[in-house]
Order: sequence, then structure tokens, then C-alpha cells
Amino acid sequence: MEKLIEKANILMETLPWIRTFYGKTIVIKYGGNAMVEERLKEGFARDIIMMKYIGLNPVVVHGGGPQIGKVLKAMKIESHFIQGMRVTDRATMDVVEMVLGGKVNKEIVTNINLQGGKAVGITGKDGGLIQARKLEMTTENPETLTPEIIDIGMVGEVESVDPTIINNLKESNFIPVIAPIGGGLNGETYNINADLVAGKIAGALKAEKLILLTDIEGVKDKQNNRISTIDILRVPDLINNGTISGGMIPKVNCCIDAIEEGVTRAHIIDGRMEHACLLEMFTDKGIGTVVTREKS
Repeated sequence: MEKLIEKANILMETLPWIRTFYGKTIVIKYGGNAMVEERLKEGFARDIIMMKYIGLNPVVVHGGGPQIGKVLKAMKIESHFIQGMRVTDRATMDVVEMVLGGKVNKEIVTNINLQGGKAVGITGKDGGLIQARKLEMTTENPETLTPEIIDIGMVGEVESVDPTIINNLKESNFIPVIAPIGGGLNGETYNINADLVAGKIAGALKAEKLILLTDIEGVKDKQNNRISTIDILRVPDLINNGTISGGMIPKVNCCIDAIEEGVTRAHIIDGRMEHACLLEMFTDKGIGTVVTREKS
């Protein structure tokens, strides 16, 4: 009986959160180990369906870097990286589009549908969702100390988002699953960082939350303790003193951009934990780092 009462108490703890988020849009960037381990893949699909069943509108944006690398290796196409970005020539872009828009996207859709959901897979090219442009990267010439442009091929950035297709899917009770590929003005295809795509889509939808699934517990302080909440005004100081560094910087900046565009809160959470999304959203303490703008 005590276990049954404990279960009931857990359910009751979620009630205020369900009431708060009912009818709201939640954008989740799905990546890392959560996309690799079978147990976590199944758990993620169930989490998304749970959100939908209790009245939320989940939108999934996924990555797929390891899967792309695996196929490129099998096809004997060598991968090169500059500043962490994959150099993407036309042959590589063909593989990227095939893997992200095909294999990975449809696997996620299938997992959700097998668990009882109604998911539809699209890319940023569908319905004019993402207008992209070529990403310009620069580096400093060590001899002249002047900036030089680096060409990394068909890697893009989001110029604009038209969320019409997402809204149409939402109105038809479907769960959108989006591959981070965008189209250029002249019909080009661009590979775009999934975190950035998720942030821009969340901003365009004025989502209640942006959730980035990662392979770490969240932002940590210098004593290696997780920071539960960060106000966006604190971020510059945390970067300058080294608390936020390396690959965490673009993730936090992505959260800030989303909040500046109308997202209420952004979360960086550990996707290696089973039911990470539900634990972050429907428990009092949460499991990751919340990036927000405190009301004055």
C-alpha cells in the first residue's frame, strides 16, 4: 500500500506542472547517447508521447553526427573537421541529407509511432521551414594577424524560419520530427547544427521551453557542481571566468538567442538519464541547468 501511495504522490507532484504547460509548445533537441542506446531511444519515444497525451505540443529536432560519420566511413569518404565543424563538400552533403533526412529521421518517427504516437518526419527544406545561408567562418592569419575566411562547404546557418508546416502538423495532432537541413535561395542544401536549428524553431514558435539533450549533466561550476539556474545576464561573466567554456558556450548562447526571441525557458539536460525530459519538466528540482531571464 505504501508503494501505491508513493506512486500517487509522484503523480500529484506533476499536476501543477501539467496545468502550467497544458497547450504549450516544447521544442526538444534530440542527440548524443540518447539517440544511440536502445533503452534510451525507447524511453525518449515514450516521453514524447506522454507529453502529447497530457496536452503538450512536443517538437523534436534531431542531430546525427555519429551516424553520418559511420556511413561516410563505410563509403570510404574521409571526414575533415575545422573548429569542430564537418567540412561538407557536395558528396558529403549527399550523405548527410540521406542519413539525417532518411535513416535517422525515419528511425525516430518509427520509434514514436511504435509506442503509440503519431509522428511525421520532415527536414527544414519541407514547406519552406528553414531558409538557410552558407555559414561563414573566419580564423586569424598568424603571420598578418588579419581575419581569413574558411570555406567549410555546404554548412549553413538559419536565416529565417517559417513555422507554418509545424503549426499545420500540430493542428492535425501530429508530432513533428525535424532533420536540421535547410534550403538556400538558389536551391542549395545546407547542413546546420541541430542545437541552432532547435533554438531558432523554438523562437519562431514562441515555445514555452527549449530542451537540449546532451551527454553531460548541465552547466557546472568550478567545483564541478551542477548549476541549476542561470540568468542570461550572468552568462558573460561565467564565460569570462571560465565557468562556461568549450562546447558549452555555443549551447548556452543558443539558449540565450531562443529566450531573446520569445522562448520562456531553455534547459540543458543529461540525455543519458532515462526519462530525462519528464524529470526536468515535471519534478520540483529538475535534473539539468535552466537558462532564463529573471523578471525585474
